[in-house]
Amino acid sequence: MKKKLLEIKNLFVSIEDKPILKGVSLCLNEGEVHALMGRNGSGKSSLAYTLLGHPRYRVDSGVILFEGKNILELAPEERAKAGMFLGFQYPVAIPGVSLANFLRTSARAMSAESISAKEMRKRIEDEAKILGIPKAFMTRSINEGFSGGEKKKLETLQLRVFKPKLAILDETDSGLDIDALRTIAQSIDQMRDAKRSLLLITHYQRLLNYIRPDFVHIFLNGQIVQSGKEDLARDLEEKGYEWIEQAKGVAG
Repeated sequence: MKKKLLEIKNLFVSIEDKPILKGVSLCLNEGEVHALMGRNGSGKSSLAYTLLGHPRYRVDSGVILFEGKNILELAPEERAKAGMFLGFQYPVAIPGVSLANFLRTSARAMSAESISAKEMRKRIEDEAKILGIPKAFMTRSINEGFSGGEKKKLETLQLRVFKPKLAILDETDSGLDIDALRTIAQSIDQMRDAKRSLLLITHYQRLLNYIRPDFVHIFLNGQIVQSGKEDLARDLEEKGYEWIEQAKGVAG
């Protein structure tokens, strides 16, 4: 029997008293890949930020359990140490902080095992090589002056170095050309195993051609309105969101 990794129970969230999430319930078991699809503004990214503890999002009611423990009182850095990772739709630049220093310091801080500087350096070099990231990038400030595709590659590098138990990826495919999408998606898919889980937030079925999900959920107006297998994503790609809105009697 699979062990529950993330369990969201009847979650209601607001921003400045405006309801954003309206009773979200979702369960990810260890080793599963779930895709969350929906229009812009439907609340997908709000769910991702809430899971990682962004202070702007106020949880009005509901529970978020990670490995059976309620994490609502945990700070974002504590959730990261517990094994949660958020990949941003638009990764931000951090001037003055080199990519290499950030990766080494963060990975060692979050790891439960003792890792020598030499071992960490080799891990970073090996993972960067898989993604085709030049060594020169390691000394540059995080995301400063990088293209959209390069930023996504650097974020995927973080994912591979940190090796979280749960990766929540918010529109990783946004702004990528065909080659970059293939490289990044295949690199993420290589990390799948019996313990690690993925929550993929996306608009399009194209990402799911490379990372095939176990389950697909359609998100509209702050709620999950339908769940199914990967053929649900193909139906959505073919018929659009109006199809599901009419079927469920909800507005996007």
